[in-house]
Amino acid sequence: MAARPYILTETTWKTVMNTRYELAILPWGATEAHNYHLPYGTDTLQCDFIAAESARQAWEAGARVMVLPTVPFGVQTGQLSIPFCLNMNPSTQAAVLSDLATAISAQGVRKLVILNGHGGNDFRQMIRELQPKLELFLCTLNWYRVVDPNLYFGEPGDHAGELETSVMQSIAPDWVLPLAEAGDGHERASRITAFREGWAWAPRPWDKVSVDTGIGNPQAASAEKGSEFTRAVTARIAGFLVELAAADTNELYKE
Repeated sequence: MAARPYILTETTWKTVMNTRYELAILPWGATEAHNYHLPYGTDTLQCDFIAAESARQAWEAGARVMVLPTVPFGVQTGQLSIPFCLNMNPSTQAAVLSDLATAISAQGVRKLVILNGHGGNDFRQMIRELQPKLELFLCTLNWYRVVDPNLYFGEPGDHAGELETSVMQSIAPDWVLPLAEAGDGHERASRITAFREGWAWAPRPWDKVSVDTGIGNPQAASAEKGSEFTRAVTARIAGFLVELAAADTNELYKE
């Protein structure tokens, strides 16, 4: 397969030195258990795929974008009791983001999109702190919230449910076990009303809320649903990348 000029791990210095890249994309996943049937790398694999496919469409539309290597470690402080859920604390993430953003800013890149693929990651406060220090426009998005999942799935689920299982069946079917081997993803509800209703928040100790590490039933998942959903997601992200690549970030707001 020919090297893709919008994927940094495949790109040579000869290509880079002759291309003016308008923005960089930093996919950020996680390494954690995903019920009994999905691999630990689910968040990273999905984020890597979404970034590459969105960048391909943006590149073909004329935007010069570059996808950086996907970070495979996310915030797992609620899953530390589960073997091989590999935690990276938010403070460590902030340091990693600062180092990478500072490097590419000094190299002339002027826009960075953090493409998040894990619910435990939240880059907004990091961006608020880092933005004033750099001549680099920073923004973030969660790929799984780009389009309404309820239009594609009867019960999307929160973790390793119908949505994630469908996407993995679409992009990496050989790494998905038969659904007969999956748990039902039952979530134990909090005894506190505000937490159940969602207007108060506390981190969930994963071994207390789920027996199989999933939250959401995957049984209705299908590769067809996953393909349809990822097509909609990547098309919308690609449009955003094209628009952002062409934008003057000093003139983002209308009169």
